[in-house]
Amino acid sequence: MWGSVLQYLQKFTVPCTPASGEDSVEQGHFLFIQAASIVLGIYLLTTTILSDALSLSTPISYTFVFIMILLLMAPLAIPVKMTLYPMKTSKLGTSDPSIGSSGHLTQEEGNVDKTEPLLTPSSSTSNLGSFRENDDGSEVAMLLAEGEGAVKKKRRPKRGDNFTFGEVVMKADFWLLFLVYFVGVGSGVTVLNNLAQIGIAQGMHDTKILLSLFSFCNFVGRLGGGVVSEHFVRSRTTPRTVWMTLTQIIMIVTYLLFASAMNGTLYIATALIGICFGVQFSVMIPTVSELFGLKNFGLFSNFMALGNPIGAFLFSGLLAGYIYDHEAAKQHGIDRIGSGLSCLGPNCFRLTFLVLAGVCGVGTILSVILTTRIKPVYQMLYSGGSFRLPQSTNH
Repeated sequence: MWGSVLQYLQKFTVPCTPASGEDSVEQGHFLFIQAASIVLGIYLLTTTILSDALSLSTPISYTFVFIMILLLMAPLAIPVKMTLYPMKTSKLGTSDPSIGSSGHLTQEEGNVDKTEPLLTPSSSTSNLGSFRENDDGSEVAMLLAEGEGAVKKKRRPKRGDNFTFGEVVMKADFWLLFLVYFVGVGSGVTVLNNLAQIGIAQGMHDTKILLSLFSFCNFVGRLGGGVVSEHFVRSRTTPRTVWMTLTQIIMIVTYLLFASAMNGTLYIATALIGICFGVQFSVMIPTVSELFGLKNFGLFSNFMALGNPIGAFLFSGLLAGYIYDHEAAKQHGIDRIGSGLSCLGPNCFRLTFLVLAGVCGVGTILSVILTTRIKPVYQMLYSGGSFRLPQSTNH
C-alpha cells in the first residue's frame, strides 16, 4: 500500500533547485528577525532593571508582559506579509526561465550523460587485458587505470573534506579546537553557575540583574560573533578561530577584574564574560563544518559541546566549589568543608579567577597555534570571496 502511495507521489515530485544569487527580500526578512530579537533582548533587560529599581503597579506589569508577547510574535509578520502580498516576494530567476528550472537542469544533465560519458575508452585502458595474464603486470594495470580515472585510489581526507569519527580523532586540529572551546566555555560556565554567589560575596543582595545582564550579553555574543566572523572570513579569509583568540584574551582581563573585586567592575566584567562566552559557541560550530565537513557534522559538534559539562564539573564543581567552601569554613571558624555556609568577601572566588585567567592564557596559546595551522584552509575555501563547493570534473 505504502509503496503504491510513494510511487504516486513521485510523479508529482519535482526537485527543488536553490536560488543561485542573493535574494533581497529574503535578506530583508532575515534582518527583520535579527532586529526583532535584539529589540526583545534589550526590552527584557530594561524591564528587569526597572522592576528591580522601582515598585511597579499591577497594570504596568501586565502592560510589560503584553508588549513582550507582541515582540515574541513579531516574526509572524513575515508569513503574513508573504501571504497578503505574494507578488512582492523574490523575483529572482524570472528574467530567464531556464535558470533555476529543475526540469531544464535534469534534461541538460541527461544530454551530458549521453554525449559525454564519465569514462571514455582509451588506448591504455583497452590494453589492460594483456596485463591480466600474469601477476607481475597487475600493479602496472592498476597504475594505468588510476591515471585514466577508472580507479580512484582511496586517500586520507584533508582538512575541508568529510571526515569520519575515526579519522577526525587522529587530527591534531580537532583536539586543538576542542581544547580551545573547552577552555572558553568551561571557564565561562563557571561564572554563570556561580554568578549569584559571586554577587553576594561582593555585597549584592539581589543578583537578578547580573543574571539578566549575562544572558543578554551571551545572546549578543552569539549573534555578533557569527556576523563578524562571517564578514571577515568572506572579505579577508580570516580564520574564525581568530575571534576565539581575541575573546580569550579579553576573558583573561575579565577574570583579573573579578579577582580584584574593585567597585564598579562587577557589571562590566559580567557583560564582557557573557559576550565572550557567546562568541566561543557561535564560532565553534561553523569552524567544525569547514574543517571536517558536513557529513558527520552533528556528531562532531556534539562532541565539541562536551567541553561545556566537563568544564562545569572541573572548574565549577571541583575548583570553585572547593575554594568557596574552604573560605566559608575559614570565616566561620569551622574545620569541616562543605557545611553549606555562605562566604562573603573577595577571597571567596579570588583564587578561582586567578586559575581561570591562567587557563585562558593556555587556551590563547593553543588558539594561536590552531589559527596558524588552519589559515591555508580558509584561504582555499574563501579565496574567491565565497564558500567554494567541491567541483565535479569530467574525464
